[in-house]
Amino acid sequence: MSTDRPNGSLYTKIENHIATVEFGHPASNSFTLELLNRLTAELDKLSENDAVTVVLLKSEGEKAFCAGASFDELMQVSNLEEGEFFFSGFANVINSMRRCKKVIVGRVQGKAVGGGVGLISACDYAFAVEGASIKLSELSIGIAPLVIAPAVERKIGTAAISELSLAATEWKNAYWAQEKGLYARVFDNLGALDTEVDFFTQKLASYNPAALTEWKKVLWNHTEHWGTLLTERAKITGSLVLSEFTKHALAKFKKK
Repeated sequence: MSTDRPNGSLYTKIENHIATVEFGHPASNSFTLELLNRLTAELDKLSENDAVTVVLLKSEGEKAFCAGASFDELMQVSNLEEGEFFFSGFANVINSMRRCKKVIVGRVQGKAVGGGVGLISACDYAFAVEGASIKLSELSIGIAPLVIAPAVERKIGTAAISELSLAATEWKNAYWAQEKGLYARVFDNLGALDTEVDFFTQKLASYNPAALTEWKKVLWNHTEHWGTLLTERAKITGSLVLSEFTKHALAKFKKK
């Protein structure tokens, strides 16, 4: 069942050393700043929880995985400070996923746009269904995927992120995303997806937690500067969202 809360919802369940973190929002599981901040705090807490070995990140419902940033909140940004503050929300989530001592597995049951693609990219391993197409639509509304780009590029490479971001109105299907390295496995239905997610996370949770933590550090080597980089990118994006181009584009999207 999907949430009807305007600021979204976040639930965590810990069982057999697996923490399942589920986020939701009535607007295609998009992110308000409050929800971004709650997810960051939750991941930071789970990182230090000795009862947790693996984090499973998922979203509510059977439709969209994540529509990225909340359009309503983007339209309300009225000055540079507000813009930087909002996009820092995504920067903080990606950095918390990067720093998290636990392996993060993503369960992608539907389409992902913008920040949603960034979220998947920051997972250490991701499963998806055939319908989990992706799109980076930022340029079409006058901004750019600056904050999430380091995470996406780390996962799929420069050529693929160029293709994905410049074709800003085109969906890339799940098999394209798998070929580029975003998804590890793609399934033709939700049942098969969940069976494999359950099997995989239980297997991971049986491994030495210290070994997983040390290995994750290696996998995220050379990303230590992201703490500063993503914050700088948030400031640039915050200025772009104030442009007349973006205000006009967001208003047009809202009318659709």
